[in-house]
Amino acid sequence: MKITFLGTSSGAPSRTRNVSSIALQLPERGAFYLFDCGEGTQHQMLRSPLRPSQLERIFITHLHGDHIFGLIGLLASRSLATGGVSPVTLYGPEGLDEYVRCSLHVSRTHLGYPLEVRTVAAPGIVYEDEALSVVCAPMRHGIEAYGYAVIEKEQTGRFDVEKAQALGVPAGPLYGRLKNGETITLPDGRTVDGTTLIGPPRPGRKIVFTGDTTYTPSAVELALNADVLIHEATYSENDLPLAERAQHSTTGMAARVAHEADAKTLILTHISPRYEGGEGQTTDDLLREAQTIFPNTLLAHDFFTYEVQKRTIQAE
Repeated sequence: MKITFLGTSSGAPSRTRNVSSIALQLPERGAFYLFDCGEGTQHQMLRSPLRPSQLERIFITHLHGDHIFGLIGLLASRSLATGGVSPVTLYGPEGLDEYVRCSLHVSRTHLGYPLEVRTVAAPGIVYEDEALSVVCAPMRHGIEAYGYAVIEKEQTGRFDVEKAQALGVPAGPLYGRLKNGETITLPDGRTVDGTTLIGPPRPGRKIVFTGDTTYTPSAVELALNADVLIHEATYSENDLPLAERAQHSTTGMAARVAHEADAKTLILTHISPRYEGGEGQTTDDLLREAQTIFPNTLLAHDFFTYEVQKRTIQAE
């Protein structure tokens, strides 16, 4: 799994940061999910390896413009020659379906692929397949807002090829059956139980996207034991009154969530342009603030990528 930050600014774009959008690439299935889609997201994709035809699902945290104004352009462009024909599913709070359908209707935009919009209205699983689930939880931001956790399911343990060879199992289809945990019979009459050749299961990875929120225990619960917590940090601790007024987070709030959730890595995003003007506090100051509380903190910039490594048995 690879995370690519397409937009890391809050409210409005700056000279160096576009507004919110984060891609989660799933190499095993040749697809990616998108979390929020601020204005200009499709332009950012043109500067990245991401291909719109591989976009499967878009999860919207809330309906503020800097998180949704890029939707229609991206969906429309995907229908062109360089786009795709496979279905796309959108998830988000009440009103998302109306916004999308109305915009498509008024602009007379026809999509060349099926589009489904699913309303998120309560905490719990919003999507699940054989490999992973996506869970949502309410955040605290003045309007209806949700954070999302992508939770990979437990992985099958390593198949011990060396042990199978030592038992005299011929390479070929029998290996596949043993990997599935079946018991096979060898030509000499001996039986081999596949479960004895498979190591302990490997726990899946967990990646959490909070969207916009001030500190809330709901974010801590959603992020429990996450491999990566992506949390907004719009303001410095010195600007706490601004954060409280707008129901955004400071660096300290984000670090507190990561610490209380026992997350492995914290990545800060949704940074106010006020820290990029060359005067007063800088983004480096924001990072240092968070690291005093949660040392394993990174600060995202546009096109920053982060590879989420597979968990090991030893880590558990």
